[in-house]
Amino acid sequence: MPMIGRHTRSHHHTLHRPGTGRRLLALILTGLALYAAPHRQAWAVPTIQHWHTGNGVRVLFVETHELPMVDIKVVFDAGSARDGGKAGLARLTSTLLNEGAGDLSVDQIARRFEGVGAQYSVSSQRDYATVGLRSLTDPHLLNPAVETLATVLHEPTFPAVAFDRERKRMLVDLQQQQESLQDIAERRFYAALYGDHPYATPPSGTKDALQTLSRDDVVGFYRQYYVAANALVVIVGDLDRGKATHLADAVVGKLPEGGAPPPIPKAEDLSSSDTVRVDHPSTQTHVMSGQVGITHADKDYFPLYVGNHILGGNGLVSRLSEEIREKRGLSYYAFSYFEPMRARGPFVMGLQTRNNQVESAVDVMNKTLAGFVAHGPTAKELKESKQNITGGFPLRIDSNGKIAGYLTFIGFYGLPLDYLNTFNKHVQQVTLAQIRHAFQHHVHPDKRLTVIVGGGAKPAAAP
Repeated sequence: MPMIGRHTRSHHHTLHRPGTGRRLLALILTGLALYAAPHRQAWAVPTIQHWHTGNGVRVLFVETHELPMVDIKVVFDAGSARDGGKAGLARLTSTLLNEGAGDLSVDQIARRFEGVGAQYSVSSQRDYATVGLRSLTDPHLLNPAVETLATVLHEPTFPAVAFDRERKRMLVDLQQQQESLQDIAERRFYAALYGDHPYATPPSGTKDALQTLSRDDVVGFYRQYYVAANALVVIVGDLDRGKATHLADAVVGKLPEGGAPPPIPKAEDLSSSDTVRVDHPSTQTHVMSGQVGITHADKDYFPLYVGNHILGGNGLVSRLSEEIREKRGLSYYAFSYFEPMRARGPFVMGLQTRNNQVESAVDVMNKTLAGFVAHGPTAKELKESKQNITGGFPLRIDSNGKIAGYLTFIGFYGLPLDYLNTFNKHVQQVTLAQIRHAFQHHVHPDKRLTVIVGGGAKPAAAP
């Protein structure tokens, strides 16, 4: 799948305003889902249609007719990798889009979506930002929702009052993150692993950077990155091609053409191993360990996907969990994943344990990885992993929202349009030799970064 091992933790904000429209949508969809379930046909891989709008925006569309609803995502190459030294700018920009647009206030925008039972959302992470809409397809409900979405995309006003409020909220969020072992570990891990690379920038920003951001920074970021040359539209729902074409034009047809940003710089490998210890007053300790990994285009994508499923991507039955949790009781959980991105995203292993078990747990994690890289999985593990992955595949594309998520990855990262159709075939073709070769080529146990955060982490001695 797009992330090899788990889903990305990303900022995602949905406009929640309780009211008649939202309750109406929930009741309608619940009833329709209950009706559709007994009549649902055997699962089939969706057909992806594609074209470009008049101003050059690429569109990916899947036609589904089980429920009278549609999911729309507009994806921009406008994640934190584009912050340009102003950490938090991409996320602040995406959050402020619906705070005022055209002659509409934030409350008027909310009432317009709520009045037709539509759900507006934004998401911002390292590579990209998305603006989403979920609506019933009745024209009397869909058309005003789409009109409001288009206004938000084309005419955001970024009110100064909203800018000040949201920047303060992000600063408060940063303070709260300092109480989370996982958040601290993740920020330190990316910073140390990527150094001067744009992926080192935390999407949620830094205190110093947020305090210096201005409204002009937000307006400039919007004008540079929220343009047609930098956009992708994903549509999944109860529409035919003609209606989907009209819908895409209505949503993004007025975006200025603009230009595509330069490629993300190459991410360099670590030259040696390093350990970062962060002391934190807690009874537990969180550990992240890894290195620079792969992009979505890597030829070893599927051997690494299947191999990682065995190593640490399949929950409690993975090799890491078996060795660390089940056999020795050293951790509450243990995991591994590859996170392919535009540039090479990270390969990560992790666990959380009691303070007095940190060294033992890390030692078992390291030995488990070294053994897996040297010898690979067993034939039994490979067979069971393939069965688990391919058997669970239908559940990963059983809703409009899930399909839209895959289309986002396919379109943004330039994956083949038959990715979903051929996924199980590629998994079945993976061999033991391919997994061993892929892990030995891409994973280097002697060149990893380990970040240890918690009461079991002794701070490094001062230089």
